[in-house]
Amino acid sequence: MGKLEIKQVRSAIGRKYDQRKTLVALGITKLGHVVTHEDTPQIKGMIDKISHLLEVKEIN
Repeated sequence: MGKLEIKQVRSAIGRKYDQRKTLVALGITKLGHVVTHEDTPQIKGMIDKISHLLEVKEIN
């Protein structure tokens, strides 16, 4: 499996509660923060839910 580098590029201010909690579940704490996760279906689902707030890159 590959890895994904996930960066928050838009603010969570004014977003729905579940979208903000999804950011927390991914480990993202502030704007511009970058985290790395395994490419799993669970992570992909979280990314799809808040894709408008994120920038995602595949890394090998």
